[in-house]
Amino acid sequence: MDNRHKAKIGISIGDTNGIGPEIIVKTLSDQRILNFCTPVIYGSAGVINKVRKALSADHFHYQQVGSAQELVAKKINLINCWEEDIAVEPGTPKPESGKASLDSLMAACQDLKAGLLDGLVTAPIDKDNIQSEEFKFPGHTEFLTSYFDAADSLMLLVADDLRVATVTGHIPVKEVATKLNFDLIIRKITILQESLRRDFGILKPRIAVLGLNPHAGEKGLLGTEETEIIRPAVMQLKDKGHLVFGPYPADGFFGMRMYKQFDAVLSMYHDQGLIPFKTLAMETGVNYTAGLPIVRTSPDHGTAYDIAGKHTADETSFREALFLACDIIKKRQTEQKPVL
Repeated sequence: MDNRHKAKIGISIGDTNGIGPEIIVKTLSDQRILNFCTPVIYGSAGVINKVRKALSADHFHYQQVGSAQELVAKKINLINCWEEDIAVEPGTPKPESGKASLDSLMAACQDLKAGLLDGLVTAPIDKDNIQSEEFKFPGHTEFLTSYFDAADSLMLLVADDLRVATVTGHIPVKEVATKLNFDLIIRKITILQESLRRDFGILKPRIAVLGLNPHAGEKGLLGTEETEIIRPAVMQLKDKGHLVFGPYPADGFFGMRMYKQFDAVLSMYHDQGLIPFKTLAMETGVNYTAGLPIVRTSPDHGTAYDIAGKHTADETSFREALFLACDIIKKRQTEQKPVL
């Protein structure tokens, strides 16, 4: 395929004092990436050059362009999102690094919404120092859902055939039970089903649904969410012919590796799904936002301030995020082609 027709993937730089710039440079140092996509870094030549020098990545090269309308095929492209030379202080969250992460994200999202990009890979942000008038969200997922006018979305963690989604996202644990309801469960399962079909090519997906309480409520003894909310939602979908099963006790489900029997798992809250997922696939896992009109992926880790600047960050998850974005874009484009 001609490189001019390869997916144009925007890359937001993340918090400039975290490991985002490092894993971007490490990932894109392998020129074979250009066989799959045209990467577009949204950030600053100054920041990238500092990281390149610190890593002694002399083989890493990019083409600086003025806008996404000037992208150069067969090159790593970079768009400057700010003019000033900001200080890079690895491991130290600063207002300047938070603003840089927001400027990068907004520029990439604007181009994505304008149709100048095919997808977005986001490097990690600091959910605290990015907060501003433009960003009043607990994370990327909620921001992107709002920015792209989606009715709803779903956090879906992916590592090969292991896929774990969460009904509730970045909210306090004490609020989880109050947020759960029949319609929410149905909506999240529906988004998951549609994504598995459209984005992963699984025509009849098998989905496991976890319970909220220990032992999935033990028939109401340890909680009633399973009998009153989760099971009725599962049964309604099952009665309509969907391959949806549960609710399963979360500990036994993962402990007995039952996830291998399903195409995806729906957990009730963030840590219930992400702790086992990261235990099984921390290095290769990818965070995908299902349910959006655009394709967005990210590594399944944060800014890692504790190792920022030490040049030891593992770029595998970021690389996998880039590849997954390319795969999903290709599947969506194939789906849209008319049958002759």
